[in-house]
Amino acid sequence: MALGLNVQEPAEACDDENCPFHGSLSVRGQTIVGDVASTEMDKTVVVEREYDVKVEKYDRFMKRRSRIPAHAPPCMDLTEGDEVTIAETRPLSKTKSHVVVSNAGGGDD
Repeated sequence: MALGLNVQEPAEACDDENCPFHGSLSVRGQTIVGDVASTEMDKTVVVEREYDVKVEKYDRFMKRRSRIPAHAPPCMDLTEGDEVTIAETRPLSKTKSHVVVSNAGGGDD
């Protein structure tokens, strides 16, 4: 709970500098809960979340989805379909500015 978030620290340690638990990466801003859509990249997962948008013309809701690349520390064992919580951090690359902090969901959106 050293991050200021209500998440459990992983049991195994890692030597990744960009790990929020065992490295020096600080988290800030919003947390997002979503499902892991892809684990194809090295140290990166794509987190997908679905949300509804109201269409005023038809007085109905439309489903939208956003895909966010996030850093996956080696101490977290992630597979496709897992529900994860990601937290905002400083930019880690051109597209990554989030890091996975929990493998069980349960954060605020």
